[in-house]
Amino acid sequence: MKKVKKPAPVVNRRAHYDYNLSDKLDVGLVLTGPQVRLIRDHHAQLKGTYVTIRNHELYLLNMTLGSDTVDDIKLLATRKQIMALERAKIDGSTIVPVELHPGKRHIKLTIAVGEGKKKYDKRQTIKSRDLDRERARY
Repeated sequence: MKKVKKPAPVVNRRAHYDYNLSDKLDVGLVLTGPQVRLIRDHHAQLKGTYVTIRNHELYLLNMTLGSDTVDDIKLLATRKQIMALERAKIDGSTIVPVELHPGKRHIKLTIAVGEGKKKYDKRQTIKSRDLDRERARY
């Protein structure tokens, strides 16, 4: 039997740099056939994407597939999960897409609730990462 290698996730690297992330949630996406093909062929980028709530539904905006920016992609989550995200949004948090997982059968998106970092927080993140790298070297 031939083993099928699981594709690597598409990661939004800026999310960890720009936000303090807390509650993570895996949601489904409503996609067309060509969009699925582009995601499975690793032609997707999460840079600059964000999640918004309209009429008690989640939407992913500004996702780049191939060379085009897709308008809105509806995200699938339970009503309870959407209500919790709405409460977090009201409290001033942001809903940030973190990873896109192209699996065998389903494509899932990991989103997280994030608080924006200030400039000095970002500097502290860079400093601690450099120190960890130095410690690992020796």
